[in-house]
Amino acid sequence: MAQTASFQNPRFARAYVTAAELADRRGAYEHRRRLLAGLAGRVVEVGAGNGLNFAHYPAAVTEVVAVEPDDTLRAHAAAAAASAPVPVTVVTGHSEDLPGGAGGFDAAVTSLVLCTVPSPARALAEIARVLRPGGVLRFYEHVRSPNPVVGLFEDLIAPAWRRAAGGCRLNLDALAAIRRAGFTVEDADRFTFSPQPGMPRLTHVTGRARLPRE
Repeated sequence: MAQTASFQNPRFARAYVTAAELADRRGAYEHRRRLLAGLAGRVVEVGAGNGLNFAHYPAAVTEVVAVEPDDTLRAHAAAAAASAPVPVTVVTGHSEDLPGGAGGFDAAVTSLVLCTVPSPARALAEIARVLRPGGVLRFYEHVRSPNPVVGLFEDLIAPAWRRAAGGCRLNLDALAAIRRAGFTVEDADRFTFSPQPGMPRLTHVTGRARLPRE
């Protein structure tokens, strides 16, 4: 596995833990539940954060390998794994260097991750590598607004937002990136959501994409 020293940001990680728990109380808990409903088999979760998804994995999931580069968040994820309803192994790693050989997983999960990885294209290529043919990607991401005026505003403030928010790309077109990586988007639900008090309602998308079966 590649080194993760460049991914350490303890101050941001501590703030993220608090913010993610508040976002769950404001509606993200239900978003996570919908994201993972119906999953089965062996799953790799990319950028597991503090492990808030773990409680929502259904019984048909036989194993979750949860990859998280940040030491602070990974410690929280390991604690959450202890009470998860399915077997969860939390490991050190990052989006461009996932564990296991080619085709080792039935499904992959990204949850508010593609906006912050160094390269969404390389991350999705690595996810495609570790999924079996026909494997599924479940995604929950915030994305550039389809409203032309709001989208332009997001483009303008994106550099400052990225510096303040741990590298987050406010204006990422996640669906386009997923399609360019060779996935077919089978389902996508767009909605607006304000994860923190005083924040604007950002456009989010949850859905399912699949690799070709052959």
